[in-house]
Amino acid sequence: MSGLVDQLNSTAFTAFGQHVIWSDMVGNLAGLAALALGWRRSILTWPVQLLSGLILIAAYASAQLSGGVGKQLLVITVALWGWRQWQRGRHGSDEGRITVRFASWRERGALAAGAAVGTLAVGGLFTAFPELSWNPWPDAYIFVGTLVAMVAQARGLVEFWFAWLLVDLVGVPLAFDSGLPFSGLVYVVYLVLVLWGMRAWWLSSRSRDVRGGTVLEGAPA
Repeated sequence: MSGLVDQLNSTAFTAFGQHVIWSDMVGNLAGLAALALGWRRSILTWPVQLLSGLILIAAYASAQLSGGVGKQLLVITVALWGWRQWQRGRHGSDEGRITVRFASWRERGALAAGAAVGTLAVGGLFTAFPELSWNPWPDAYIFVGTLVAMVAQARGLVEFWFAWLLVDLVGVPLAFDSGLPFSGLVYVVYLVLVLWGMRAWWLSSRSRDVRGGTVLEGAPA
């Protein structure tokens, strides 16, 4: 096992003076694949996200970012839960895929409140224990934002994509500053996928509402 970890943390290539390690590259490519599968509403998005989290643990451990390791452990936990939610939700849905919808205003409030309280709590923890993160508040923001996005995705909410967009705005510069340049480049690609995915889920939700003759609370007209 230690030999595999050492191999994952070895340098894959060097670009612009930055060393890109295998775990950072492969883990983030798996994360991109998971996001693309989420765009397609494929249940495979969850096992691929699970694999991404496992590999990225090695990347964050090599960079001595304990907070990043903790984030990936929670990502794995939420991925297992989301996998189960989509297994239940796709039965009876269109083409066996999860049905997506806009969140109600109550659900949006709960997600926003969870993000705010969670960021304050995790940021406070990272500040109290500096060894967990060298940049506590941005790291806490990404940490909690990722979990909020995954919870919204598990529930089939279009707002999942908006949450990812907000995470990206901080994730790009933080990844480069953390010495994980490939993560930074991947966050840029995430942004493109997020915009496409947001459009696809939006149209799917609106199409279903029109067919059903209903408009969900909180959905744009």
